This record gives sequence, C-alpha cells and structure tokens, in this order.
Amino acid sequence: MAEESLNANEVVLAEEIGHVSVITLNRPRQLNVISSRVVELVAKYLEKWEKDDDTKLVIFKGAGRAFSAGGDLKMFYAGRKDDFCLEVVYRMYWLCYHIHTYQKTMVALVHGIVMGGGAAMTVPLKFSVVTENTVFSMPEASVGLHSDCSFSYILPRLPGYLGEYLTLTNARLSGKDMVAVGLATHFVPSEKLKELENRLLSLNSADENTVSNVIEEFSIDVLPEEETILNKLQTINKCFCKESLEEIIESFEAEGWNNGNEWIWPVLKVLKRASPTGLKITLRSIREGRNQTLPECLKKEFRLTMNLLRSVVSEDVYEGIRAFSIDKDNAPKVLSYIYHLH
Repeated sequence: MAEESLNANEVVLAEEIGHVSVITLNRPRQLNVISSRVVELVAKYLEKWEKDDDTKLVIFKGAGRAFSAGGDLKMFYAGRKDDFCLEVVYRMYWLCYHIHTYQKTMVALVHGIVMGGGAAMTVPLKFSVVTENTVFSMPEASVGLHSDCSFSYILPRLPGYLGEYLTLTNARLSGKDMVAVGLATHFVPSEKLKELENRLLSLNSADENTVSNVIEEFSIDVLPEEETILNKLQTINKCFCKESLEEIIESFEAEGWNNGNEWIWPVLKVLKRASPTGLKITLRSIREGRNQTLPECLKKEFRLTMNLLRSVVSEDVYEGIRAFSIDKDNAPKVLSYIYHLH
C-alpha cells in the first residue's frame, strides 16, 4: 500500500504505511476538538479502509497534548440560529456506530486529554492504550448538554454508579483509573508510546492476538493511585443510586459532613453550578441506558442532542457554552442555573 500524501494544515491526517493506516487528529492548538470537517474526514477514511483488503490495522492518535477534548462547542454556538447542527450531529452519530461495529482491528494511542466525543473514538476500540498523561472526563452536562456519542450505553456498564458520578460531576479519571474500570485496555509509559507505534506500523497482520502481544511488550500492570475516586466508590454508590437529582445532591451533601469526606464539597460546588436541565436529562438518559441496546442509546441520544441544540428544551446549552467556553466568566445567566444556585 502506498503512503498517502499529507496536508500538514488539514484537521485530520491520514497515512497508509504498509498494511497499517493511521488517523491523526490535527488541531493541537484547539486540543483536537471535533469539528464538522473532522467528522467528515474520519468517517471517509474509516469507510475507505474498511473496504480495503490491504489495510490490516488502523491506528488512532491525536497531535499535541490531547487526543481530543470532544465536540467543538464554539462551532455549535456559531450555528445556533439555524439548523447547521443537524448534519454535523447526524454524521457524528453515524461515525459513533461505525466505530463500535468496525470490521478492522483498531488501536487508539491516547496520550493526554480525552473528553466527551473524543473518548467515543477510543473507548469502544478493541485496544485503547493510555499513559500517565491521559485525563478522561465527561463535561457535557455541566454546560446543558448530555453524555452522548454512545456514552449513555457505556457509562451505565461501569462498576456500580460510577457512570452517574462521572457524568454528573465532570470528575476526571487518570489513565490508570481508565484501565481499572475498563475504559482503556492497556497502560504504556509515555516514553514508550512512539516505540509501540513503530512496532505496530511494522505489522502485517489483522490478528487480534498478534496486536495484543505487541502492545503487551510495552504495557505495564498498574493500580489506581491512592487518592483516586475509585477508592470512594462505596460512598458514590450510596448517593448516586438515588432516583432523582435532588435526592442525589441531598444524600451527597449529607455524606460530606462525615469525617474523611471533605473531598465531597468541591464536587458539590461543581454540581451546583452546572445546568440542572443538563443534569436531569443526563441522569435519565444514563438510567435508561442500563436496559437499552447500543442502537437504542444512539437513537435516543441523537434526538436529545437535536432538541437541546434547537433550544426546544431550554436555552441552557448556549448560555453554558458562552459562560464556560467562550467568555469564560463561569457565570451563566439562564434562569435554570440561577434557580439551581439559589
């Protein structure tokens, strides 16, 4: 297979090296956020390589210090007056389903930030490699959106009620945490990541055992750090199993008064400044996702996303994007935020 020419200014770089194809998200200054052009190109290359008998393995990675910080919220804000979002969202959900059901072996090299829709390009893969610099989070609910791109299917399948906690509080997981809960498959020290990539590029096999053996040459067994939230899962389960958002917050606040639970107060602060609309929709979506198939979750998420972006439910999402991503004053002025804060 000939190596594909690269345009260094393109938002997605595609390389064909031997029998391995490589996608590099290439917006490093913007933390590789996912724009309409990114979705278009990633979908095009994946579809092309899935049909190409010469392609045995596909590698995903991001340029710079992030894999991807998720969807391009500024893009949605700029298109809020029309239905620009419709095609972008539709393409993204098709891409999510395609990634989950892809017929070729795929490996994600996740070095740095991976959030929201960016994580939708790594978590479903057969092999997802993280490092000590990897940071995972789901920030959508805080700005009035919801955990989408298949995460209403993924999060409920984490241990206990960790999924609810992660998506409602925008909590972060390290690479070690991700491996521990099944959001990644291998931990490789960052100084070994390039060497691992070179070994993968030399492969002439789609055999999953062969790929796994190569990754395991570089991976190490790790345990979560002592201060990880995974060590607080008993308290998280006790509070985040509650039926309603109000009951969760009330229970969580009560736990905060117990000795050793000082960690709860900063988390509560994040919860109380988030969009109640986003939190309530996200909670219900995650709860429904426990008993839904992947296609059912994606269909539900698509409808939710479109109605939120069309402001059918509320204006929270655009005020949240303005406050937290554009002006960065962290002071949303939508009524539902103000009501929640007081």
